[in-house]
Amino acid sequence: MSHSSGPLSATAVHDGRDLPVWGGGALPYAVPSKKLGMWLFIVSDAITFSAVIFAYGYLRLAAPAWPRPFETASIVNATVMTFVLLSSSVAMVLAVRASSLGKVSGAVGWLVATALGGVIFDILHIREWLGLIAEGVRPFSNPWGTPMFGAAFFTMTGLHMIHVTIGVVYLLIIAVGFGRRKLSAVDVEVSGLYWHFVDLVWMFIFPLVYLLSAKMA
Repeated sequence: MSHSSGPLSATAVHDGRDLPVWGGGALPYAVPSKKLGMWLFIVSDAITFSAVIFAYGYLRLAAPAWPRPFETASIVNATVMTFVLLSSSVAMVLAVRASSLGKVSGAVGWLVATALGGVIFDILHIREWLGLIAEGVRPFSNPWGTPMFGAAFFTMTGLHMIHVTIGVVYLLIIAVGFGRRKLSAVDVEVSGLYWHFVDLVWMFIFPLVYLLSAKMA
């Protein structure tokens, strides 16, 4: 057996060939524990959202008279919300890139911009909720029939809005920690995984809830 430097510090003879033996150190395909934990969370959360989206779709198909309450103003509002979230994802990509390059101020700035996008999204979404509530929409009643519309709408959009709000707080914590050099680029990348997941979920909710329930002229 011969010796060499580095993680592959030894070779073993097998069938007349020298094969490298891992001798400790960093594995080439190792995944940081924080990133692995976030991926596991995303998988579990994706199952939750899938169940909610499936339930909404089932209720919608089972009710031939499913309400179509969203007029042009609501569709425009939801479209702006979508644009804001997509823009925040771009800002998140830039934050991750800046952190990987060691640009602390740049990463913090893009993280704050991403969080600001989440705040704007929440404000626009709450505005939509208040408009529907003013029209008489409640969890189990509404002016258009099909009582389950309110429960389905508020559950799906509310669950997503909670995730966005949690994401805003999460991003601000990461921004402060990274700005003080107490967190690493990996922490920024992990927060980006969460934010992109939240944005992806909205790409399913937007057409299913708003576009397919737009009021036809």
